[in-house]
Amino acid sequence: MSIDDLHALLEQEFPKAYIDVKHSGNHYSITVVDDVFVGKKTVQRQQLVYSVLQKEITSGSIHAVQIKTYSNQEWQQYISDLG
Repeated sequence: MSIDDLHALLEQEFPKAYIDVKHSGNHYSITVVDDVFVGKKTVQRQQLVYSVLQKEITSGSIHAVQIKTYSNQEWQQYISDLG
C-alpha cells in the first residue's frame, strides 16, 4: 500500500484532520491530528484509526503500524514544545 493510498483512506474517515504517513517497507508511522480525539483515551483514539486500517492489516498490506493521535490543541502544544 502506498503512502498516498493510505493517506486517502484515512482522509475518508478523518476529512478535517492533519494526517502524516511515513513508511519503511510494510511498517507505517501515522500521525492524525483531529478534534475527534478530544476527551478520548489513547486506546480509544488508536481504535478509531485501527478501524480504518483493519482490512489492510488483515490482508498483510500493512504489517506494522505506529499511531500517534492528537487533538488540535495538543498538536499546537507539541509543536510549541519542539521549537
